[in-house]
Amino acid sequence: MDDKILEGTTTVGITCKDGVVFASERRASMGNLVAHKVAEKIFKIDDHIVTTIAGSVGDAQSLMKVIEAEVSLYQMRNNDAISVKAAASLTANILRSGPMYVQTLLGGMDGDKPSLYSLDPAGGMIEDTYISTGSGSIVAYGVLEDRFRDDLTTDEGIEIAIRAIRAAAERDTYSGNGYLVAKVDKDGFEMLDNEKIKEILDKI
Repeated sequence: MDDKILEGTTTVGITCKDGVVFASERRASMGNLVAHKVAEKIFKIDDHIVTTIAGSVGDAQSLMKVIEAEVSLYQMRNNDAISVKAAASLTANILRSGPMYVQTLLGGMDGDKPSLYSLDPAGGMIEDTYISTGSGSIVAYGVLEDRFRDDLTTDEGIEIAIRAIRAAAERDTYSGNGYLVAKVDKDGFEMLDNEKIKEILDKI
C-alpha cells in the first residue's frame, strides 16, 4: 500500500528582512515511478500566508482545503485577518486531531514582520528563520546553512531558495521536474512565472 502513495519532494522556506520566500520542485513520485511532473506544492492560504507541502499528496491537498476554510472563517467571525502564528497553531491542532503523512511549511507577513513555521505530521510546530522539508532536504540544508544571512532581501532569498532546490534535484531521485517559487511581502503574495525563474537560474 505504501508504494501507492504519491510522495517525495523538496521544499524550502526562508525569512528575509522584507518578506518570506518559498520554493519547491514539481515531482510527485510513487515508489520508483515519477507519477506526476507538475505537482502543485506551494499554496496561497491568504494574501499574507503561504504553505508548502511534502509527503502524501492526498493528505496534503485535504489539509490545505481545511486550512483555507478555517482561515476564511476566522476572518468572517473576527472581521480581521488571522496572524501567521495563529494560522500555524490552527494547522498544528488539525494535524494533532488525526496525523497526516505530510510535512508543512507555513509562513507569511503580519504587517512588516515575517515569520516561518515547520509543522510535522503529528502537529509539532517550530518557528525558524529557514527550513527545508522532504526527501531532498538534507541537500537543500547544505545550501541554506552556507548562504543564509539575517539581512537577506527577498530577491536574495529567492536566489538562495532556487539554488537549494536545484542542488536537491541534482542528488535526490524523488525531486525534480522544474521549480515553483513564491514570496510574501508587504504588498502580498506573488508566484514567480517560469520566465523569471529561468532568468534567475541563468544568473546563478
